[in-house]
Amino acid sequence: MTNRTVSILIVDDEPPIRKLLRVGLGSQGYAVSEAPNAKAALELMQTERPDLILLDLGLPGMTGLELLGKWRGEGLDIPVVILSSRTDEAGIVAALELGADDYVTKPFGMNELVARIRVALRHKFQQQGEKPVFHTGDLSVDLVKRIVKVEGKEVKLSPKEYDILRMLVQYAGKVLTHQFLMKQIWNDSTDVQYLRVYVRQLRQKIEKTPDQPRYIITETGVGYRLREVE
Repeated sequence: MTNRTVSILIVDDEPPIRKLLRVGLGSQGYAVSEAPNAKAALELMQTERPDLILLDLGLPGMTGLELLGKWRGEGLDIPVVILSSRTDEAGIVAALELGADDYVTKPFGMNELVARIRVALRHKFQQQGEKPVFHTGDLSVDLVKRIVKVEGKEVKLSPKEYDILRMLVQYAGKVLTHQFLMKQIWNDSTDVQYLRVYVRQLRQKIEKTPDQPRYIITETGVGYRLREVE
């Protein structure tokens, strides 16, 4: 990544959450700044430019969704990871569509949060285009030759199955919403059931246990992500 200290801005109105994040992320070597509401965050951003923002959706006054929309509308390209309650699926989807990079649900584990932060930061700092051959676990995808292999054996995919896998590979580790995938694959907001059918077929071909997928992970009510296996 880089040798300098990575800075993270926490925007959350709950002092216990901010303290948990300040201590947990500080112990991981991150420099942390805090804002309890959108107004404070906007003021802070006039003098600071963090490497990543952790943004709570349930802020008083201007909501996290409105704040994200304002930032993205102004062209701010800093990675944003949403903090949200498990019941706020509509808010999570809206945030991802507005340009959030990922989300974690409250309550969350620090290890999971740090892993999501690292993925978002890697996408920012590397700024690489598509890798010619993508590897994760026993799965490899050659994006130039359009060859997919599992345990070294070529797997035949339909054009739509390949297109879905290609999109997931391009954004490996990042959650892609149903709407985003449908617009990319079908060029419109087709019935989400079509997407689910193709994902199920894709899992049958690349997953050892399709009902317990190792690679294509369902984000319930939101979309899918391709997990990068260590």
